Parts: sequence; C-alpha cells; structure tokens
Amino acid sequence: MLSDRAQILLKTLVERYIADGQPVGSRALSQYSGLDISSATIRNVMVDLEQLGFVASPHTSAGRIPTALGYRFFVDSLMSVQSLQNIGLQPGALPLDNPQRTITAASNLLSQLTHFAGVVVSPRRQDTVLKQIEFLPLSDKRVLLILVTDDGDVQNRIIQMQTAFPPAELIEAANFLNDNCAGKTWRELRLFVETEVRSVKGQLAELLNSAVLYGQSALDHTSEELVISGERNLLESDDLANNMGQLRQLFELFERKTALLQLMELGNRADGVQIFIGGESGLAPLDECSIITAPYRANGQIIGTLGVIGPTRMAYERIIPIVDVTAKLLSSALSQ
Repeated sequence: MLSDRAQILLKTLVERYIADGQPVGSRALSQYSGLDISSATIRNVMVDLEQLGFVASPHTSAGRIPTALGYRFFVDSLMSVQSLQNIGLQPGALPLDNPQRTITAASNLLSQLTHFAGVVVSPRRQDTVLKQIEFLPLSDKRVLLILVTDDGDVQNRIIQMQTAFPPAELIEAANFLNDNCAGKTWRELRLFVETEVRSVKGQLAELLNSAVLYGQSALDHTSEELVISGERNLLESDDLANNMGQLRQLFELFERKTALLQLMELGNRADGVQIFIGGESGLAPLDECSIITAPYRANGQIIGTLGVIGPTRMAYERIIPIVDVTAKLLSSALSQ
C-alpha cells in the first residue's frame, strides 16, 4: 500500500507526464500536487516509488516518468474518469442502414475521437442469418453459388460439380433451400441439409452438399474481420515515432491480424472495459502501447469487441469512457 502522500505525488506525476511528455521533477510535483512539503521530501518519495517500480529515471533528466506498473496503479486506483458530457458522443453518431457500415463507422469514430488507432472485431459470420440462396449455371459442370445475408452482404462461390445441372434443377435446389432455410443462420442451414439430404434424390443431394461446403468457405473468408482505422495516427505520436523498429513491428501486427484478434477476443469475456498496458498484452509489438477494449452486444448477446491502440502515454481518463460509450452506441445500433 502506498501512503496518501505517495499516491497524490504518483497521480500528479502521471498526469503531468501524460500532458507534457517530459520527465517530471520535484518542482513541478510541488507546484501541481497541492501538497505543502519540501522538495527533499518529494525526492525521498520518488526514490521509494522508483524502488517499487512505479516510476523510472531517464538518464538525461533529473525528473521521472511512470512505468507500465505506475500506469496500472494510476488506472486502477487513482484516475478520475471524465464525464460523458465531455466526450462529444451523440446517440446518432453511427449509421443504422447496414451492420458492416455501422462497425466500420465505429472504428473510424474511435480513431477520430482519440487520434489513435480504432479497432473493431466483426461478429463471427456463422451466426449470420441467410436471406436468399441462388444457383446460376456458368458452364456444363460449373455453378455459381450466391449467398445473400440479412444484412445485405453478398458472397459468391464457384462450385465445380461432377455432373452437369440443367437450369430447372438449379432453380429447384434454390427453391428447396429458400423455402426451408431462409431466415435461418448458416449453422441451422448446415444442420438441416445434413438431416434432410437423405430424403433428397440423386444429383440434387450432390448440389445441396456442395452448397453447404462452398457456402461455409464463402462465409469463413469474411468471418471475424478486424476493422482498423487511423493506424497513421500512431506515426504522429512522439512516443512511438522515435522507435521505427517498434513501429514496423506494430504495423506488421496490424497486417497479420491473427495475434491481435486473439488479444481482442479476450474482451468478449469481460463485463466492461479492459486495459492492457505495455507488456501485459503478451505481444512484443505492443510493449510500448496500451490497448483499451470493450465488448459490444446485439440484443443482449456479446458478439464482438472494439478498442483503441495507442502509446502507453495516453489520456486514460478520457480514452476509457470513449471506448465504453462507443461500445454502448454500437450495441444499440446493431440491436436495432
């Protein structure tokens, strides 16, 4: 446990460093902390905080900067979150006409409000509701499968069949699936075909099985997409721009996406905002970064995660409510 005096000085140091980006000395701590104590006393407290791992001393300055542990203590115990009125988010900030456009707009909104990178993980497509299925003949044994989802997304796949299908049989197969599966999720369609295909004769069974196989491939191709906006904002961050090697690793992480997806998915298990500071993420490219995430819902069910990635020196008291409120706005928009 830190004494009240040590907590006030640590809080002041973190706030001044976030605001100015410069190591904080005892004079600044005396001026901004409101404590009536000597510079010698402040220096002694700083030595204690450094030994505990909350602050560090850059070689080029007599001042100190917070460590990842110092930021963590600040976020967990000392920070005062800004009121929602100061964020500038309105209920109509996200479009309602198309879920994918809504998700992309949420990523852009996070980036614009924080001046960092906004990230949204799209829902898994296996829960997408099907609106319509069509088969179109391309040649003797090639058929175009068209999947239309309830959110307006259209996916196409070319199916190579073992036998040729007359247009009338393609229409029959499409009508069979639309009559029985329209309005169902892809998972429900797959179970239906697996159960009912035994009662279907001959070549139609082959076509239905192929539709399930290639349709799954089409939806898997776009499953759990990572939407990232404002990556270039990180190039303008003094804390990150000075380390090009770190920046290069960070952009490679954005490009590969898999590891970042796994980290973002941890937010699905959280009740609210979750914060990873520096090495807490377990990903080396994020060692100098913090990522703030929150789950979003549709009709009460968690379906994805959104968040902000920026340097560890960020205004947590402002960024955290932005992430929290954006998750609530996205949840409301998708539930409508």
